Amino acid sequence: MAKKHKNKHMGSSFEDFLHDEGIYEDVTQSAIKAVLSRQIAEHMKNEKLSKTAMANRMQTSRAALDRLLDPEHQGVTLGTLAKAANAIGRSLRFELV
Repeated sequence: MAKKHKNKHMGSSFEDFLHDEGIYEDVTQSAIKAVLSRQIAEHMKNEKLSKTAMANRMQTSRAALDRLLDPEHQGVTLGTLAKAANAIGRSLRFELV
């Protein structure tokens, strides 16, 4: 008779799994960056705002904007995010929870 393999994560939440694997913070940071990148790109598209025009509004380079819009690039500063938000008429809100 085959032995049943018990899944240690059965019945736990995905968040519990990420904590157990020690990757919760990394996954959360990546998800937040991906969402922000997508939101900024969507606003640019809705406003028909080119990357060059957006970079000019942010008073930054096209390369810095490309890093901001790249969901995989994690090295974006809060200052860059604030400039991007301001450039599309939005603001950032941060909170510790």
